[in-house]
Amino acid sequence: MRTFIDLFCGIGGFRLALEKQGLECVFSSDIDIHAQKAYKDNFGELPKGDITEILEQKIPGHDILCAGFPCQSFSISGKQGGISDNRGRLFYEIVRIAKYHKPKILLLENVKNILSISNGKVIKTIEDKLCEIGYNLEKHVLNASHFGIPQSRERVYFIAIRKDMVSSNKPTLCCEPLKKSAKEIYLESILEKEVDKNLIIQRDDIQITKDETKVDYMSKPIRIGILNKGGQGERIYSPKGHAITQSAYGGGVGARTGLYKTEQGVRKLTISECKKVMGFPLNHKVSEGMKGYQQLGNAVIPAMISYVYEGIQVV
Repeated sequence: MRTFIDLFCGIGGFRLALEKQGLECVFSSDIDIHAQKAYKDNFGELPKGDITEILEQKIPGHDILCAGFPCQSFSISGKQGGISDNRGRLFYEIVRIAKYHKPKILLLENVKNILSISNGKVIKTIEDKLCEIGYNLEKHVLNASHFGIPQSRERVYFIAIRKDMVSSNKPTLCCEPLKKSAKEIYLESILEKEVDKNLIIQRDDIQITKDETKVDYMSKPIRIGILNKGGQGERIYSPKGHAITQSAYGGGVGARTGLYKTEQGVRKLTISECKKVMGFPLNHKVSEGMKGYQQLGNAVIPAMISYVYEGIQVV
């Protein structure tokens, strides 16, 4: 059986995906105590803490190293400190562990902005460091909307293959068959009929600018209105489209989930609806309140990890 480790594990998106593929998780780590608790509630295992304090010799050998390494320093909505930011420097913990254990594959995920920040210096550093320790790196920008998931979520999936395993005449990743077989789904199909009234926005400055009867179904967010000045978190979308990217932070009335015109009125998504647009089972445990939204916004979409893993072609 193939094994993997789950670094910066959060609430366990990688683990959900890879255990369904028949792999065994032999180590997990996350510094956030709330994420640790949620992970234990779901998998019966308490992740280790700060990875910077864990010796690589103490980590079991593994075939695949998984990590959705912290993205705040690379995100457009963050300060974009890149590798120089303490969170960005956590990438070097991946390098340290991979250099020692030499897993066959590194499967990493991050925000699209990582490709362009600091005029490309960050991604060049990542490529160089992985090359130095014996890996060829491929980068694939994929949007969950194209894979039957009702959320527009562009992410970069890094596949680093140990050089002795790479075939020069065959691509590392082939997701096209999976993409073409994905069923189209729209936000309205996952919305709940009854929601907490605190999620419903009652304001005089709501402006619906498009007639929804004239809006076609589309596999992307469809903006139909605004409130206030229409800034971040102040845009209103149609359930005939997809959810906007779920986020861990961000401001505005629709922070973290976005705003949608529903049967109950203009509102944010419930925590259960967020689980659905992230592809987590409804019984998957997250923290109460805003922490739960933050954990989902920080998570990887399990189905996307499955698609990428299934598409990896290594001789």
